[in-house]
Amino acid sequence: MQSIHKQIAENLKAIRKLRGYSYDQLANVTGVSKGMLSQIEKGETSPTVNTLWKIANGLQVSFSSLVEEKAPSVSVVRLQEKVALTEGDDLYRVFPYFPYDSAKRFEIYYMELMPHCIHTSDGHYGNVEEYILVCDGEATLTINGTSYTLLKGDSMKFQANQLHTYGNNTNEITSCYLLIYYP
Repeated sequence: MQSIHKQIAENLKAIRKLRGYSYDQLANVTGVSKGMLSQIEKGETSPTVNTLWKIANGLQVSFSSLVEEKAPSVSVVRLQEKVALTEGDDLYRVFPYFPYDSAKRFEIYYMELMPHCIHTSDGHYGNVEEYILVCDGEATLTINGTSYTLLKGDSMKFQANQLHTYGNNTNEITSCYLLIYYP
């Protein structure tokens, strides 16, 4: 993790370059001197909160966009490092891989259905969509009384605002990826 003034420097420079602003133009829209902006962008000084607000308001960006550390461009998730959320005597196990992000509006889970598992989920609020991709085994999804059997390599999407059940009617473990999308 880098220091906050280095993070601010990188973020400000990226926003300025994206907008195609010179230091003069940036100074005009923010009310912060071009000398101060240059020092901030080079990481030579740590700006006050008031200065950061002037910059954010002038650029019409959120305050946090100047101070947030950028997410890495590559993120590796290892199953053995995740902790399962379980239900039904551990017959249903779900591993959160990528949590909900309001900018992306989805979350991704790895799900395991133990032999003879039946997991019922109440309908989710709103127009939530679920996408399931079966990695191994056989999953039976029941939505509003209609059952669908998915085999290895099969996938399905459905409106998740209704009662739905995940089942494994076999003697083998079924594994799936589950993406939940919030339009």
